[in-house]
Amino acid sequence: MSGRPVKRSLTLRGHRTSVSLEDAFWIAFREIARAEGKPANALAAEIDAARELETGLASAIRVYVLNRYRDMAAEAQAAAEAAR
Repeated sequence: MSGRPVKRSLTLRGHRTSVSLEDAFWIAFREIARAEGKPANALAAEIDAARELETGLASAIRVYVLNRYRDMAAEAQAAAEAAR
């Protein structure tokens, strides 16, 4: 897995755009989309619609992925503590 960004195309509301993310973020992004039962393009469109105008789409996707993984870690920790 490379630490260099990889450019891929996404379709957001009928328009093609390119986004550069590191492999780890692309993999995590696709896993999240699959877990939510939606295509990666649909999840990207949701993230795009929710981001601030001054925030780039690649940055918004990275932050979304990070926040989802942080939420999952917090849920796992809470479950572990409840099981004690």
